[in-house]
Amino acid sequence: MKLSPAVCALLLLSLGHAAQAQSSAAKSAAASTAPATPQPTSMVVVQAGVGVTTRYAGSDERLVSPMLGVEYAHASGFFAGTMRGIGYAGAAGGLNYSAAIGYRGERKEKSTSGFGINSGSKYLRGMGDVKGSGTLNLSLGYSVTDWLDVQVATEQPFTTRANGALYSFGVAAKVMDVGKDTVVLSVSANAGDKKYMQTYHGVTAAQSAKSGYAVFTPKSGMHQVEAGLSWQHKLSDSWSVTGMVGAQRLLGDAAKSPLTRRVTSPVGAVFVSYSY
Repeated sequence: MKLSPAVCALLLLSLGHAAQAQSSAAKSAAASTAPATPQPTSMVVVQAGVGVTTRYAGSDERLVSPMLGVEYAHASGFFAGTMRGIGYAGAAGGLNYSAAIGYRGERKEKSTSGFGINSGSKYLRGMGDVKGSGTLNLSLGYSVTDWLDVQVATEQPFTTRANGALYSFGVAAKVMDVGKDTVVLSVSANAGDKKYMQTYHGVTAAQSAKSGYAVFTPKSGMHQVEAGLSWQHKLSDSWSVTGMVGAQRLLGDAAKSPLTRRVTSPVGAVFVSYSY
């Protein structure tokens, strides 16, 4: 299941803050000349749950899939995981940044059953499969306050480059942080270059002949806005449960695409996390 940037931001927010806190603690301990309690140098988070999204951008078919993930973060800034890929993250003052190698999943033209990995649909027949891409993922964020973060990010393919690049801008606000409960509101806007829009929202002449859809050549630009609300409840120092609900709305040429059957779609997830 391919999660949207806003959903991923919500799911990874707690991990990111924990990793930054861990890195700061490790650096403080190293700089101190007085004996101190040894700080952990790495953290692993294992997540398992279920997510609800659509089969493809613009689909009116819901896809309920298992969510299984593992994220590793080292105090040096190195991280590796099923969501963020493999890369490095750092912070300087209120700024935080990351660079990683990731993977953008394929889009099948035929609906598949099983473990929920593929996102094919009967409405994509004749469109052909969209191959997956290795991507360079870059992000730059700023903590305006201890409860408000802004971020810009890009996903640049380095394999199957015809799939195009994705750009996003997001804001995450911690609206409640009391005891064992944390509530975060996140909104984002996403844009794609011409190749991205053509790959995921366009219809070529060859595809039109096979699928029956009219030829459609979208322009680059804003194609989606998202909003989500997450609630994390800590069961212990290691265990937590998180619920998330949100919505995605297609804009511009993405909303006008012949492939689009629904402009606004709900998304959601519930999962348990164990960290050590």
